Amino acid sequence: MSEIAERYRRTAATFTARVRQVPDGAWDNEAPCEGWVARDVVRHLIEWPSSLFFDTWGIARTDVPSVDDDPVGAWEAVDRAFQAALDDPAVAERVEEMPHMGSMPFAQAFDMLVTSDVFLHTWDLARATGLDETLDADECRRLYEGMEPMDDMLRQSGHYGPRTPVPDDADAQTKVLAFIGRRP
Repeated sequence: MSEIAERYRRTAATFTARVRQVPDGAWDNEAPCEGWVARDVVRHLIEWPSSLFFDTWGIARTDVPSVDDDPVGAWEAVDRAFQAALDDPAVAERVEEMPHMGSMPFAQAFDMLVTSDVFLHTWDLARATGLDETLDADECRRLYEGMEPMDDMLRQSGHYGPRTPVPDDADAQTKVLAFIGRRP
């Protein structure tokens, strides 16, 4: 098993645990992402990666329940498909052209774009639904150190809000969340 497949497995397991723990009636709670509710966090992590990665790499689409009707089942179905693709060397190592990014193997592109998104949105879902907001400190540090040098480019992408100021001695989770515009 590759390091990338294992990183996704750990990240997705934490997100899946939070998805399964969402209390009844909390799926429509406001999320930290402007205009989103908790259900939209799951919808986001299903729709955009499925479209980009399944289509680009020709991965077979599985039957996915509606996020509106079954957010847990929808996430679990897509998560299984993502993990299967990462665990299959023929898919994981296959190089395809990524829009605005050039040619790269599935696993590398997926890790860069999806694993980090699942990781960060774990906090959003937890915050929206009153669950444990703790993220892995080592992964927070790794992401923050990787994103910090690309600050200008990431801000221009429109994917992150304005950086939230935090003290220099803030912990890694606070720093990475503030970097992407959250108010930890």
